[in-house]
Amino acid sequence: MTRLIVSLVAALCFTAFGSLGAANAQLALPAGFQSEPGARDYTRLLQVLKKPEGPAAAGGDDSCQYANDNECDEPGFGTGACRAGTDYSDCWRIMTGREDDSCEWADDGECDEPGFGTGACTQGTDVTDCGDVTHLRFRNDSCTLAFNGVCDEPGEGTGRCETRTDRADCGGRQRPLTINDHFFGRDDRVLMDTAAFPWRAIGQVTFESGGGCTASLVAPDVLITAAHCISEDGRIDASGEFVTGDALPGGPRRARVIDFLVDRNWDEARFTEGDELDGTDWALLRIDRPLGDELGHLGVVALGDSVRAAPATRLLQAGYSWDTGDNLSGDPDCQVLELARDNTLAHDCDTTRGDSGSPFLIETADGYAVVATDSNFRSNPDGPFIYIAARSDRWINDLPAFVRGDLGAGGVRPPGPGKPGPLTPVKTGG
Repeated sequence: MTRLIVSLVAALCFTAFGSLGAANAQLALPAGFQSEPGARDYTRLLQVLKKPEGPAAAGGDDSCQYANDNECDEPGFGTGACRAGTDYSDCWRIMTGREDDSCEWADDGECDEPGFGTGACTQGTDVTDCGDVTHLRFRNDSCTLAFNGVCDEPGEGTGRCETRTDRADCGGRQRPLTINDHFFGRDDRVLMDTAAFPWRAIGQVTFESGGGCTASLVAPDVLITAAHCISEDGRIDASGEFVTGDALPGGPRRARVIDFLVDRNWDEARFTEGDELDGTDWALLRIDRPLGDELGHLGVVALGDSVRAAPATRLLQAGYSWDTGDNLSGDPDCQVLELARDNTLAHDCDTTRGDSGSPFLIETADGYAVVATDSNFRSNPDGPFIYIAARSDRWINDLPAFVRGDLGAGGVRPPGPGKPGPLTPVKTGG
């Protein structure tokens, strides 16, 4: 199976941005990015490469700087990043209702248009594979009333949400298997109450180097997230701020990341290129405030070969998805599909970009426990994409030592080659 987390970064970018991976893209990568983006969570690219909204004007050409990036950027029909009439080649098919299958990868069982698909095709040229979701283009569920079963957009709904921000309620929850966003046939997510446990123990780390991932409290001052969130171009940088509990009285709680621990076998390049290191995609982060003393923290369970590890084990998941704005969304009733010996599991929870590092929970006699964290997905030509999570088995035994301070990197940035490190040897887990 082929990893898509990097090779399809462009295709998976939120529709307010250009398709970076398209062969004819005109959008240049910003400073700090190589020609092939690294494995940092998609959010970094989304934040850095956001297209500004532009005023409408008459015309009919490709003079916009985002023209010919496969994604329509004109107002009304597309992202609104271009002036009207200046992204003709990307927009004319959907503007005139003349969508077709002219892309060379059309009708192959996988949507290849930007947004919901790989981005390999220009908008409107893979209608057979993408046609069932074209009415959902350039829309999201960022309204705080999303997923309530009532359309709250202006016009057809109550008007309590802004236009295009209540997608599931106004456009429907059905999602064809050919797309790569919520691809199990239906979007079953709901918004979580971040003032209530366990959801207040799940927050977001915004990294100083850009982007962010979901992370969860598993001790008073320790978080679990994904290793690819802090790894970029072979360098680890965990510096950032953790924010959680937006709905709590007095507002959200915040803390700084001050240390980290990754698997001793973590290798970003190998992780990006293949599937054999998926089980090492975890990172423990230490924060400078014991927020878990106030908010509570999640337990941890290693599935191993116990009865809890059987397929169909019920899971709960929550994370900060790209399409739900600042709201914590999740799938409260999904399950394990398959367990693998490489410390991973496959699941059918509705995770998407931004959910990297988010927890998969089970309910035990002692409360909610993390059994895995969201990692990546794999191509599956004969069916829906396979979503992969790294199981807690790999790091559960290192957690007590990291909590005590006996394990860790000694800071958020490990020393460079040839530089002296901490006074004691740097240890890594796994």
